[in-house]
Amino acid sequence: MRDEPMTALTRLDEPVIVAARRTAIGTAGHAFKELSVDRLAAPVIAAVARDLAGRRVDDVVLGNCMGPGGNVARVSALAAGLGDEVPGLTVDRQCGSGLAAILVGAQAVRAGEMDLVIAGGAESASTAPLRTRRGSAGPYPRAPFTPDGRPDPDMGPAAEALAAARGIGRARQDAYACRSHARALAAREAGRFVEEIVPIGGRCDDQRPRPLRAASLARLPAAFVAEGTVTAGNSSPVSDGAAAVAIVPERLRAGLPGMRLVAGAVVGCDPELPGWGPVPAVRRVLARAGVELERVAAVEIVEAFAAQVLAVTDALGLDPMGDERVCADGGALALGHPWGASGAVVVTRLFSRLVRAGAPPGTLGLAAAAVGGGLGVAALFEVVGGGSA
Repeated sequence: MRDEPMTALTRLDEPVIVAARRTAIGTAGHAFKELSVDRLAAPVIAAVARDLAGRRVDDVVLGNCMGPGGNVARVSALAAGLGDEVPGLTVDRQCGSGLAAILVGAQAVRAGEMDLVIAGGAESASTAPLRTRRGSAGPYPRAPFTPDGRPDPDMGPAAEALAAARGIGRARQDAYACRSHARALAAREAGRFVEEIVPIGGRCDDQRPRPLRAASLARLPAAFVAEGTVTAGNSSPVSDGAAAVAIVPERLRAGLPGMRLVAGAVVGCDPELPGWGPVPAVRRVLARAGVELERVAAVEIVEAFAAQVLAVTDALGLDPMGDERVCADGGALALGHPWGASGAVVVTRLFSRLVRAGAPPGTLGLAAAAVGGGLGVAALFEVVGGGSA
């Protein structure tokens, strides 16, 4: 799967995810409306640390987009009781932050600089501060994704533009949204979320998934562009939540089953069509690993918009309606999209689908996210079983 030979030394330092947890996901202003971002992240970090009880945590790396600043990862690590010696690093790659943070943590492990990194993401849209510029009469809605003079669309209009550019119609988007909710409800009923969710405030279930009917979705108006195809029903909701994983080198895996990071990539794309970012990111990851997509058993894409998922899967040659590999238990359309956490949520979902479900060693899983401003993040993982690889 690699272009170059893997030496014994590099093999021993290959990063492996050996634990993964998340909160339930709440719609902004509802389930977790009074919890700050560190109060969402800390219980998840603590749970992951307990999964590796007796091991020293070297660092916590968290993705976050809209929080209060002040190094959310450090505050969360202290709140989780990890000790004053654990530093903390906060990463902002917008909606790809959680996955990007995992790649950053894995890089430190691969370099031999750290033996255990807890990495992931957290977002409290409910408590995110309003920001103003000096002399301004009021707050601004978000930071710019591009410099002055460049296109800088919000993600909703950008999803509409991507749907138009790739010929993704309303009916397909609504059908995919129905699929996401139906699969999330089935997964919850079957208990497939239980082991990954850390209860907070007594909440153990994602707030949003519900039965949807295509006829009901068809009646919703366009949300961003007049006569458009992207609606509130086929878009993910603004949400609160957190997710984290534990990353160790292969030499310290000590027989724990997990997912080895085979390859990761962060790429740029046209800022006018940021939803396209996963396409070049996935292609780069697969090329680096020397793997064809047909070999990948599980694919998790952050479902920011149905239009975006369909454009990406079309380009990659996947059929998300008929292919059981793609977001098999639903995704952000049903569960919610806590921006800085979502990239880590999809890795946690891969961990449950592959490691917790007992997939055989060598099974491959792929995670990807699109990012405002024109970025894509992707990572390829391989299941490793008990004992040394």
